[in-house]
Amino acid sequence: MPLILPGNVGSATATTGYDVANSLRFNSGSSDNLSRTQSTGNQRTYTVSFWVKRSALDNQEYIVSARYGNQTRYQYIRWNGDSDSKKNCLDIFSGIYSTSSTSTSMYFVTNRVFRDVSAWYHIVLAVDTTQITESNRVKIYINGVQETSFQQSTYPSQNQQHFFNINTTPNEIGVQGGGSYLNSYLAEVVLVDGQQLDQTSFGEFDSDSPNIWKPIDVSGLTFGTNGFYLDFENASSLGADVSGNSNNFTVNNLTSVDQSTDTCTNNFATINSLENYYTPHTLSEGNLRQTTASSNLYAPSISTIALSQGKWYFECKYVSRSSSDNYNLIGVKSTQITNTNYLGQNQHDYGYYSSSGKYYTNGSAVTYGDSYDQGDIIGVYLDLDNNKLYFAKNGALQNSGTGISITDPASTPLGHYFFAVGDYGSSLVIVNDWNFGSPSFSISSGNTDPNGYGNFEYDPSSGTFDGGSKSFYALNTKNLAEFG
Repeated sequence: MPLILPGNVGSATATTGYDVANSLRFNSGSSDNLSRTQSTGNQRTYTVSFWVKRSALDNQEYIVSARYGNQTRYQYIRWNGDSDSKKNCLDIFSGIYSTSSTSTSMYFVTNRVFRDVSAWYHIVLAVDTTQITESNRVKIYINGVQETSFQQSTYPSQNQQHFFNINTTPNEIGVQGGGSYLNSYLAEVVLVDGQQLDQTSFGEFDSDSPNIWKPIDVSGLTFGTNGFYLDFENASSLGADVSGNSNNFTVNNLTSVDQSTDTCTNNFATINSLENYYTPHTLSEGNLRQTTASSNLYAPSISTIALSQGKWYFECKYVSRSSSDNYNLIGVKSTQITNTNYLGQNQHDYGYYSSSGKYYTNGSAVTYGDSYDQGDIIGVYLDLDNNKLYFAKNGALQNSGTGISITDPASTPLGHYFFAVGDYGSSLVIVNDWNFGSPSFSISSGNTDPNGYGNFEYDPSSGTFDGGSKSFYALNTKNLAEFG
């Protein structure tokens, strides 16, 4: 179960040094992608670099691609979705493929699989087909280390030309030729035309935590005629090339709400898709939208980040329900997920129930606050320094700000808590949008936590909590390193 545990922040992202402000969230269901027609560049020597955080697994999804003339001539970097040993491996290809003619000039499939939906990966493809030594013509780096273990490896012949940098060739991000759209976050997407650069041009190991690979400022690179640098910092122009070349991309189906502060230097929680089993919920919008299954047997979803101390805030927008039944549950969880247990059925789980306004724990309902319904935003305040839990409806603290006393995380089966959302109906479909500070839905007020992180509809620290004030924080790795 890939997740970020307290004290293990560095496994997911760097927290100091050069900061990446934004990423771009790609959702396959919306056919999100970027595209541009390339100019003439160096087809033999080039480097591609990007940071990526996966949302969906097991699918064939294109990250970066180029195609020439028709779809049989193409090049790509993708997640492999074949129903064999290649599934969830990184797959890199250039060549011609059709029923009548096949010619492969470059093909690599890693032995490594990429299944951690809580992690950011840095990937570099560095090509120079003019090299005499075959193994020097293609170099692949992942998180600062050259990849050398492949289940398939075909090196290009000397001076072989590829489809990156061919005039009139569509260059696409998040798709290849109108299919296999991407479900991932992307940050710091770079093409360097005319140079084979190694990983140190794009990142470095952290001096204080030498196992952590982190980005560096790439703005000073020489990008070459066809090169580009996409930093996604301009919400009104998400395809803007900031390399100085003005090799801008056309934005297709992406809007400003798809700009995210979840990045390789500040990793935000999402819904954990690997704790989504039995009858799974459908997850979309960068694993921030949850659509419950009509026969889900109650099982909730949980966050990718676990918590054992500190004060944390999370919002959930109750988007819609499929029937007159109003059976939504929002709260926290510290027991294993089972398919027949609703949120709050177990002793160490707590769920605020939409129909009655009561909260459930250990299978019992306790009078608490107001009922809520479609369109309402529920704020969840988790104080693990005092073992208290608070809920707000549309910014108004419930139960006059008197907190729910919860089990100390050290005394729970898991030793930590997750934010959790589910329903209480075996034939009901409910849509919830989760917000850990980088929402997939429009925010009108734009509140941040006291550290300046997050984008919330309501102020995380506004209100009187058990007669006093408290500061709650967005659930990301920078805050976790400080308070978690």
